[in-house]
Amino acid sequence: MTAAASPDARMPERQAVGDPWLLVRHGTDPAGFAQDESLFALANGTLGVRGNLEEADSASQATLLSGVWERTPIEYHERFPGFARHTDTRIPVADATRIRLRLGDTPVQLDQGEWLQFERTLDLRHGCYRRRLRWRSPQGATLEIETERLVSLAQAGLLAIRYRVRSIDYRGPVTLESSIGCGREAAGQGDDPRIGSRLAGGLSTWAAQADEASAWVGQQTTHSGIRLACVQRHEQVAGLVFRDAGRTADGVMQAYTGTLAPGQAVGLDKYVAYAFAEPFATDAADALPARAEATLAAAIALGYPALLEQQTQALAGFWAQVDLAIAGDPATEQALRLNLFHLFQSSSRDGRSSTAAKGLTGEGYEGHYFWDAEAFMLPALVTLAPELARAMLVYRHRTLDHARRHARELDHRRGALYAWRTISGDECSAYFPGGSAQYHINAAVAWAVRLYVDASGDQAFLLEGGAEMIFETARIWLQIGHFNPRRGGAFCIHEVTGPDEYSALVDNNHYTNRMAQRHLRDAAATAEWMALTYPADYAALTARIGLEADEPAQWRAAAQAMYLPVDAELGIFPQDDGFLDKPRLPAALATTPDKRPLLLRMHPLSIYRHQVCKQADALLALMLAGEQVDVAAKRRNFDYYEGVTVHDSTLSASTFAVIAAEVGHADKAFHYFLDTLRVDLDDLHGNAAHGLHMAAMAGSWLALTWGYGGLRVHGGLPALAPRLPAAWKSYRFGLRWHDAHLRVEVDGDGVRYTLTEGSALTFLHDGLPQRLRAGQPLRLPCAGFVAPLPPLKAVVFDLDGVLADTAVLHRAAWQQLADEIGAPLDEATAGRMKGVDRRGSLDILLEQAPRSYSEAEKEALAARKNAHYVELIGRLRPQDLLPGARAAVESVRRAGLKTALASASRNAPQLLDRLGIATLFDCVVDAGRIARSKPDPEIFLAAASGLGLAPEECLGVEDAAAGIAALHGAGMVAVGIGRAQELDRADVLLPNIAAFDISRFIR
Repeated sequence: MTAAASPDARMPERQAVGDPWLLVRHGTDPAGFAQDESLFALANGTLGVRGNLEEADSASQATLLSGVWERTPIEYHERFPGFARHTDTRIPVADATRIRLRLGDTPVQLDQGEWLQFERTLDLRHGCYRRRLRWRSPQGATLEIETERLVSLAQAGLLAIRYRVRSIDYRGPVTLESSIGCGREAAGQGDDPRIGSRLAGGLSTWAAQADEASAWVGQQTTHSGIRLACVQRHEQVAGLVFRDAGRTADGVMQAYTGTLAPGQAVGLDKYVAYAFAEPFATDAADALPARAEATLAAAIALGYPALLEQQTQALAGFWAQVDLAIAGDPATEQALRLNLFHLFQSSSRDGRSSTAAKGLTGEGYEGHYFWDAEAFMLPALVTLAPELARAMLVYRHRTLDHARRHARELDHRRGALYAWRTISGDECSAYFPGGSAQYHINAAVAWAVRLYVDASGDQAFLLEGGAEMIFETARIWLQIGHFNPRRGGAFCIHEVTGPDEYSALVDNNHYTNRMAQRHLRDAAATAEWMALTYPADYAALTARIGLEADEPAQWRAAAQAMYLPVDAELGIFPQDDGFLDKPRLPAALATTPDKRPLLLRMHPLSIYRHQVCKQADALLALMLAGEQVDVAAKRRNFDYYEGVTVHDSTLSASTFAVIAAEVGHADKAFHYFLDTLRVDLDDLHGNAAHGLHMAAMAGSWLALTWGYGGLRVHGGLPALAPRLPAAWKSYRFGLRWHDAHLRVEVDGDGVRYTLTEGSALTFLHDGLPQRLRAGQPLRLPCAGFVAPLPPLKAVVFDLDGVLADTAVLHRAAWQQLADEIGAPLDEATAGRMKGVDRRGSLDILLEQAPRSYSEAEKEALAARKNAHYVELIGRLRPQDLLPGARAAVESVRRAGLKTALASASRNAPQLLDRLGIATLFDCVVDAGRIARSKPDPEIFLAAASGLGLAPEECLGVEDAAAGIAALHGAGMVAVGIGRAQELDRADVLLPNIAAFDISRFIR
């Protein structure tokens, strides 16, 4: 059900990019302007300004402040206890980007003239938006308009615009009317609840004033009790004089006039500052304009060039941490920079807010914060800008009392439950099965706290609030789960909704259970750490929240018993208890040409009754907390859930990209990487006009660093396992860990690790500890991707130890011969003989013999051993097959595949007859048909040839290290039967033949 385009389809656009530090667009079709307003938006975590044209009206233009939102009652025909009562909506505030242009008495209306040349540029290095337009009026006057703007990263509420108009052939008067407009209302909600809102109230103007020095407006919300002021001033007015100022129909305006002649230019620098108060703050109203005026005074004292340099320096520090380069692919490098730029500028700096789903780039999702702030955005920021990750968590701690109240609303007598979607901290979702039931947000917040502390080393944050959040949220799990006697005492969690909103109110959602397990373990470990290291702080905290002495032990017990079943038939983690019992959604219902998600086309119950995922939360669980799950299991889960996922969520592609890279699906990893990378650049979901997708943008960095870089955290240390995609010659990224900065450079020869800051860093490379020191780069090999194999057509089985335990017969026959010739045969020597043919085994035995033997004698000894063995195998019967052996071979044949036997025993045909399975094999190759024994691949190459197949079309099943090496030498995938210590080179390891499942290999 995947719907993304192939990578090759995007190559022409990707090749057209020049400078990866610049996003440049030339489109003049107004239909695409709303998307461009999102892409060219500027922000600083407090103020966001969409990338409009100063001279033209736009229904989608908006200026947003993180702390300005309205509260609207939620109306129900039937309200029940605990339902959300209000929703918060971030609303557009006074917009000060307007600069209207007049030639004489005629207002310039861009849509009525001719656009001769047009270019928008977002400069990612300098953090500014530039625009150049050459335009001809209906009367034939030609102008060139150049503008540049920035939203200061150094001063929270500051916008600065440099505006210039040059005449090409016009001669006459010109007027610039610079205004603040208050007429923009929040986008109304239509059929798509992701886009607009149903708002009661909004902003009203409580004051407005304009004169030559400055102009300002004051606004206030109707219900949420928030006031703000917006003030503008102008400097460096070139070729213009002040004309007048005053009120307009929707705000205030200051006008400047002058004259133009061909080749001459006029312009001004406009400075705008915003100030706002907390909800229902008692501050005097006139304090807000004064605060904004102070911001303007400081900005004007610096001047626009100095502000731009300040902006450049603020970004330089961030880009140094990113340390990104991709050889030969400027389009991907540009897209990654764009995504990180928007994530960085939209994230809160002051801890009073978080990062909204659309950041500060648009009104989508009403400006709400979701759990993806902690699960996707924070992991990207924590190793690039840890101070922003900390600010996110400070916001969560500031709203902890709201989470406690929400827990009480849902009948939890203690603990805290964070809202699914919110601004103030209160739950804003009226649909509780898809909102309040998403208890997993508690685990996401706790997971993010641990990741932040591990990456930053900021243990003080745990004492200041992190531990309190972890403890209070952990308490909820024991109230919604229990030790279920019907599941053998496993801890089960009931009636929750996972990240995949296409299944609601389920039992034992895999993501929720796995993340809750991680949460509970970390809560218990944090309690133990605090009690031992900071006993006074721990005592104070436990007293304040009423934490009982036995609660950490209860958390640990629940984590230990967490219910995480594996489906016996498919070998995957069921998404929930009932998911695999449902029919799959018909493909005809899963796709649509207009990019609308299923929830906008089908009743929720119709979706819930089917096996379909908006995003595969089982895979997300493996991405965030799957360190103990082996790669083969992850591959099975990826292969299965890919087939039932429609990727209606923009979060989905990055998860699939990361897991695809981890399990070796190189083409799919790149496919999904491009999806999350370009979700807004190419408007893949059709709603970039309403704001950019911050979590998907963060996800593109995770796809690079977590996917291709293999980044995870193991035991508090960064762990990397880099791989190089075939499309790139090399790539590089940066990683901050504590006080060190690590540069990771990957190319065709491996990976180079370098410390660019700090004195030393301990990390893991492919699971092995490394100690890196300043000035001493490490060059290490990396695994890379295995080329995709053709479809499986046959399975080649070894015999001894796989289908039957004839090894004990061989051991007995060799022991009898050893006793006869006086040669010692200990277990170590017998182990070396395992999987080796008769003559090779004899040579091993004779290494310790009391005398040497001629070739003729050796042949006689081999024959004597074989006689002993034949005597023993004469006693074999079909019941001597290993459990599950016959079923394994029969399952391969039922699947329409061929079967072969490749055994080092010369007696293989006789053995098959005695065991009653001779008719199950299309080809039998034994030692009599080959010249070289395992680990030489000859026997498996002969088996493939006997089947008429290429070796790579065959799967081999072996129980010996020599056999695994032979399979790899033949180019076959190797399945090992036995212990990991002996078969660590196997591609897939199974404990016994009964665990063999052909369906996983066919997929």
